[in-house]
Amino acid sequence: MEAVPPSHRPSMSSRLAHRIGPLLGLLLFAGALWVLHYELKAYRFHDVMLSLEDLPRKRFFAALVLTCLSYLVMTGYDALALRYVQHPLPYGKFGLASFISYAFSNNMGFGMIAGGSVRYRLYSAWGLSALEITKVVVFCSLTLWLGFFTLGGVVFLFEPLMLPKVLHLPFASAHALGRIFLAIVAAYLLWTILGKRSVRIRGWEFSFPSAQVLVAQVIIASMDWALAGGVLYALLPKVPSLSFPGFLAIYLLAQTGGLISQVPGGLGVFETIVVLLLSPTLPAAEILGVLLAYRFLYYLIPLFMAVLLLAVQELFQRQKVFKRFVELFAQWSSGLVPPVIAFTVFIGGTILLFSGAIPAVDQHLIWLKNFLPLPVLELSHFFASLAGMGLLILARGLQRRLDAAYHLTAVLLGFAAVFSLLKGWDYEEAILLGFMLAALLPFRRQFYRKASLLDQRFSPGWIAGIILVMLCSVWLGMFSYKHVEYSGALWWKFAFDKNAPRFLRASVGAVILALTFGLARLIRPSPPKPLIPTPKDMERISPIVQQSPRTSANLALLGDKNILFNEKETAFIMYAVEGRSWIAMGDPVGPEEEWADLLWRYRELCDQYDDWPVFYEVGAEHLHLYLELGLSVLKLGEEARVFLDTFSMEGGGRKEFRRTVRKLEEGGCTFALIGTEGVPAILPELQSISDGWLAAKNTREKRFSLGYFSAGYLQKTPVAIVRNKDGKILAFSNLWLGTNKEEFSMDLMRYLEEAPHGIMEYLFIQLILWGKKEGYQWFNLGMAPLSGLEDHELAPLWNRLGALVFRHGEHFYNFQGLRQYKKKFDPEWRPKYLACPGGMALPRIFTNLGTLISGGVKGVVAK
Repeated sequence: MEAVPPSHRPSMSSRLAHRIGPLLGLLLFAGALWVLHYELKAYRFHDVMLSLEDLPRKRFFAALVLTCLSYLVMTGYDALALRYVQHPLPYGKFGLASFISYAFSNNMGFGMIAGGSVRYRLYSAWGLSALEITKVVVFCSLTLWLGFFTLGGVVFLFEPLMLPKVLHLPFASAHALGRIFLAIVAAYLLWTILGKRSVRIRGWEFSFPSAQVLVAQVIIASMDWALAGGVLYALLPKVPSLSFPGFLAIYLLAQTGGLISQVPGGLGVFETIVVLLLSPTLPAAEILGVLLAYRFLYYLIPLFMAVLLLAVQELFQRQKVFKRFVELFAQWSSGLVPPVIAFTVFIGGTILLFSGAIPAVDQHLIWLKNFLPLPVLELSHFFASLAGMGLLILARGLQRRLDAAYHLTAVLLGFAAVFSLLKGWDYEEAILLGFMLAALLPFRRQFYRKASLLDQRFSPGWIAGIILVMLCSVWLGMFSYKHVEYSGALWWKFAFDKNAPRFLRASVGAVILALTFGLARLIRPSPPKPLIPTPKDMERISPIVQQSPRTSANLALLGDKNILFNEKETAFIMYAVEGRSWIAMGDPVGPEEEWADLLWRYRELCDQYDDWPVFYEVGAEHLHLYLELGLSVLKLGEEARVFLDTFSMEGGGRKEFRRTVRKLEEGGCTFALIGTEGVPAILPELQSISDGWLAAKNTREKRFSLGYFSAGYLQKTPVAIVRNKDGKILAFSNLWLGTNKEEFSMDLMRYLEEAPHGIMEYLFIQLILWGKKEGYQWFNLGMAPLSGLEDHELAPLWNRLGALVFRHGEHFYNFQGLRQYKKKFDPEWRPKYLACPGGMALPRIFTNLGTLISGGVKGVVAK
């Protein structure tokens, strides 16, 4: 019967489990890594492989089967323990917990700590309380020792093993030890059957299992120990004088020493006792080789599997946190991952080329010779070097986020790992390439560009790096085989011990691959020169503009900007070149899924002319795309947009608007919207208004980011006008209409000097009311430059400088007045940014930008 612990315990344990669970998982992983390091430090991997070379496959397979049976029987411990605490779980769960915990405890020692920690981590996630988990851990530990004492007692009693004097034990044989073991088992049985039914420890009450469970404990644990000993016995050569019961006595005695020492896995202690006790029967070297195989088979392989299973289980248990972490990491690392992976892959290619230039380990070649055909080794060596050169080339494509580079790199890394094993059993190299592949695979989304590998630009630094690796590889091979007499016949020598010919063939193959790739790039078409769009180009531009929800796309209709289309011609970037600055107006126009690749094409086009990519007035929603290009981002100001659903002329806040409308309408002013078909008829009158407005303002037409008066341009957009009572046009503005009626805005705004005061405000109001009636969502009032920049002492220098100009720059531009005017319409403000190279290039970029928008240097310093 189970007693309930003190009332405060469950809640405290629950809180503790919630807080230390993740930390415990990290500690378990750290412990596993330490054990693996410790184990591999004691045994070199190729030593294990050499010991397996003389091991018959039949014996190895038998030992593998017994290992699986042993760990399968161990799951019975947890099955009985869960029955004991009356908290049943599916076999898949407690079997997983049992395997992982015993794989950890077998290797790490301190079974209750290592195995108990794993069980606590897993069982707490499956609903067991701290008390129940504690009882499971204690039950499993007692079962383990109960089986050990039972089997050991029987074996030592009936197989009185003579102990070596070098151990300096107080008894000459294990006969006395068998009696002690059986006495311990008998005492436990008597206490369980005749004694108290429970015991209390620090407020927690533990009951003894029933007789039925007790018998099952003894049987399962004894089978486990017998199977574990059977694994090592199956690996040993058959010796008539060594029976399984006799060997089992040796095995259990060695395990006793290992368990008492609490050295992780009994390492060293267990092997020493086995060698001492078996050396009269078998050669010590042969025993040691079998022990290495046993250590690898029974300890290391399960530990590797347990680490992987625990990792998977951690991800499933914390998949929401993990998913959020991955998304956050992907968001902040999007600009870092491609160059890091590119550098790693470049190093991987270097390793493959260097590995192909130096001789393979003789022992590895001898081992491979036993089962590997010579043509496979020769081809693997040749293709490994080709893969190395391919990785050097693909690293540049990875840096440029090319989709094809990602897929080809994944394929090459996988094949290169196989080639590394087949060309000389370079397992260290294969493992490293495997890690590179594992690091690459999760970041598929980072490599999204569909551009051709031949279109990527190799900078001088990249070309020099590839050539340097090639030269070092050739020099390393020539130095390694300087004793070899080179001749024409050397190229055609094929043998396992002929490393020099393999080096020559592989080096030539790698050089030919590099030259072929370079030649393919040389004969590719030259990069396009910036050209003003032709009438045919304008026919392709117009449908894309009409499908854009952003009204600024209509700037492309001016025909004064260069156009870079995507491959499908469904999206484009409009830009102009000023000095070394290639200045793109806003974000790309077209479907957003096409933007990323189009931006990279634009970036590479600028690189080909050694100029700077600059993006003017881009939105906050897609800043990550520009950061991925390696650009810096500066805030330019804020764009004002009026939400039309909530706009109303009612209320005290709109009294001034109502007064303006009433005043102008009483004076005979009327508003009208002229469609594109009616614009040609009023163009002469609009031209006169525009010329008069420019003369009155003593200014010139702005360019690039604003429209200018052009008959061809105005005929492509509707025009809003205000007439007087005589029908004369007093003011006008052409409109930009976004698709699906998401937004509309005004471009040119011109009026006669004699027009009544408030004429433009009247035009604004009428357009807002028209847009609301037509079902548009937003009315875009345009950007207020330098608006919304922080003037905090910790803010970036550009923000502080912009805020200073915004406050005190009224002599140059009406910064505050423009924002205050737009503020009257209660708009929502959205930040706008400049994306461009940073550092010392910024002053020249700002100069180029000002010159471009103002129509020349004179426009920068004058109106």
